[in-house]
Amino acid sequence: VQLAESGGGLVQPGGSLRLSCAPSGFTFSNYVVSWYRQAPGKERVLVARISSDGGRTEYADSVKGRFTISGDSVRSTVYLQMNSLKPEDTAVYRCHAYSSDYDPTTFQGHEYDIWGQGTQVTVSS
Repeated sequence: VQLAESGGGLVQPGGSLRLSCAPSGFTFSNYVVSWYRQAPGKERVLVARISSDGGRTEYADSVKGRFTISGDSVRSTVYLQMNSLKPEDTAVYRCHAYSSDYDPTTFQGHEYDIWGQGTQVTVSS
């Protein structure tokens, strides 16, 4: 099982990019899907996430109003639309999928924690 990201690149400040995250070997049903980013010399931070049913989204304060996370109708792909990009948005963006059917009362089940390889986003004039 793996995740494939695409859509990164070089863009001028104020521009837009759309990142895509597609699963391979599984589907996104029952998964929380998130986008994280890590800039050089900095820690990885959560950018946005979408609930397993697509009904709830959350964003880092730094991207609220500029970024939108969404899934297509069959949840085969999750997108991160990034508008009004700033130089401080420059980072490697990684997709993450998480699900769990672990029952702590019986110790049965598993956690599923899957990361993509990442895609570089560079915002520069």
